[in-house]
Amino acid sequence: MKQTRAATLLAALAALLSVLLTPTPAAAASLTEVTGFGSNPGALKMYRYVPDGLPGGRPVVVALHGCTQNASGYGTGSGWLQLADRYGFSVVLPQQPSGNNLSSCFNWFQTGDTTRGQGEAASVAQMVDRQLADTGADPSRVYVTGLSAGGGMTSVMMAAYPEKFAAGGVVAGLPYGCAQAAGSPYVCMYVGATQTPAQWGDRVRAARPGYTGPWPTLTVFQGTADYTVKPVNMTDLMRQWTNVHGADQSADASDTVAGYPHQVFRTPAGRTVVETYALTGMGHGQPVDPGTAATQCGTAGAYFLDVNLCAAHRLATTWGLTG
Repeated sequence: MKQTRAATLLAALAALLSVLLTPTPAAAASLTEVTGFGSNPGALKMYRYVPDGLPGGRPVVVALHGCTQNASGYGTGSGWLQLADRYGFSVVLPQQPSGNNLSSCFNWFQTGDTTRGQGEAASVAQMVDRQLADTGADPSRVYVTGLSAGGGMTSVMMAAYPEKFAAGGVVAGLPYGCAQAAGSPYVCMYVGATQTPAQWGDRVRAARPGYTGPWPTLTVFQGTADYTVKPVNMTDLMRQWTNVHGADQSADASDTVAGYPHQVFRTPAGRTVVETYALTGMGHGQPVDPGTAATQCGTAGAYFLDVNLCAAHRLATTWGLTG
């Protein structure tokens, strides 16, 4: 009996010790609105998510919702808030009021909102500055991503404010300057624009005159059955950003991730600058993989498509946020 009690006590002590020695993740916080973050020429709303107890020097992810969505819904559905708690970083979630766009789309196609120092692009840049000032985050580890119109605005931020972002992740989005190159945002979305890689790259270089780098790296996710933003836009994004980085348009590595084709494009020096994921059979939306396993995140719903691959987790891994 004494041996049994001793064994039980030892087991209990071992369990307690395990709990005490296991690192505690930052606690879940709540999404809060931030006002007065700058002149806000684009009249956007700023929301942010900062896990309780988050130390300074941590990364920031800017997550831009798609049309008909809002900051809260995108943060939860995409999995970014879940990952922020899991790995310890903050998330900035701009929100487009319906007064700016009836469908709550970011205006990725209007020059007044996509030019450095103007409109919505300037508002998002001011949000980044405010977040860095308030949280003491690492300015060299700021990332931007978004879905659809948010993906188009991700391209805008990478081109107009390259010094602020280490990398970007475009989900079912558009190349920078696509609406102007195609003559219409709808032609860009449904058909694409006829541009050489150099012409695509010139559009980015013109967005930040005199800038010599470093430029953000790019990861793209695109459904092959997307009839809202045609897959040609992923090809054009690859052409645009490989040209900006001085790489060619031939993949240096090709494999599959969760069964989906994945390509890697590197500079002559061997640095990865563009990655693409072709989600076979997926329509228009954000790839998610609901669950609590290490690689899972997101919640299935309208424009959040359960395809057994969570784009947010793949981006977090690529950007070194999961280490």
